[in-house]
Amino acid sequence: MEALAADALRLVRENGDIAVPLTFLFAFCESVALFSFLVPATVILVGLGGLVGAGALEFVPLWIAAALGAIVGDALSYWLGWRFKGRIVGLWPLSRRPELLPKAEDFFRRWGILGVFVGRFIGPMRATVPLAAGLTAMPLLRFKLATVASAFVWSGVMLAPGTLGAALLA
Repeated sequence: MEALAADALRLVRENGDIAVPLTFLFAFCESVALFSFLVPATVILVGLGGLVGAGALEFVPLWIAAALGAIVGDALSYWLGWRFKGRIVGLWPLSRRPELLPKAEDFFRRWGILGVFVGRFIGPMRATVPLAAGLTAMPLLRFKLATVASAFVWSGVMLAPGTLGAALLA
């Protein structure tokens, strides 16, 4: 995973003109159930922030691209949960932990949109909360409000450490 992150950052550094679409793609992968385990997007986004702090990239376009990628990824995960509820429940990891769906339903009844918002900031929950929201048929408007707000805050938080760190070291 570290090699993949290093290669991705090198690709962006050497081809700044594709930084925005790649940032969208990384955030999208980080937000889609199962893809998030394959792409080390959190590390890449922090690294992209370092390129911003070093003056190689601009913050606002990357921030917007990361937020939009997260929103689209969340929407896809929600839709997958809503559309394929019965079949997804039979797939790993839900098939090994059948008690998770009732717990997810309880989670959304208890926390609602706040649960979606906070879930964005908890690593393993980032991609599974939208899937669970779809599985439990959380009202779409509430889901959209939470995911849009959390995506913009999250993308700024992901880019900020590298941006500030590189700026302080310069």
